[in-house]
Amino acid sequence: MCGCARTPEVSPPRPTGQAASACRALADRLPARVSDEERRETDPSSPFTAAWGDPPITVRCGVRKPAQLTPTAMLFTVDDVDWLPLPQDSDAPTRFYAVERRAYVEVVVPAEHAPASDALVDLGKAIAATIPKDPG
Repeated sequence: MCGCARTPEVSPPRPTGQAASACRALADRLPARVSDEERRETDPSSPFTAAWGDPPITVRCGVRKPAQLTPTAMLFTVDDVDWLPLPQDSDAPTRFYAVERRAYVEVVVPAEHAPASDALVDLGKAIAATIPKDPG
C-alpha cells in the first residue's frame, strides 16, 4: 500500500503576451522546496502552475487581476514583492496574490503550512527576479 499523495489538481490560467513570457520565466526559477516541502507535479501539467507538499502549497501564474485589488486594498511587501492577502477561516487555506507586476501570481497556503510568510519568502525571490514590476 502506497502512502503517496495524489497529484494535486490545479487549474492552469491562460496568460498571454508579456504575462505568459514572465510566467514561463518564473516556472524556470521556482525553488525545489517551499516551506521546507518538496515540489510536486500538478494535474494537468502546466508551466503556469506548481505545487509543494501535502496538502499542497500551490502557485498559479498569469491569473486575472483579483477583484479585491482596489485603490484602498491593504497590501504588504515581502522581499520587494507586494502581496494582497485574502484570509479565510482559520482552518482554510489562505490565498495571496503577488500584485503590481506584469503577471498576477496566486499562491494558496494551507493552514498546515503556517506561517504562510515562509512560503511567500521562498517564492518571492523567484517572482521578483522574473516578473517585472508594473504598478499600472
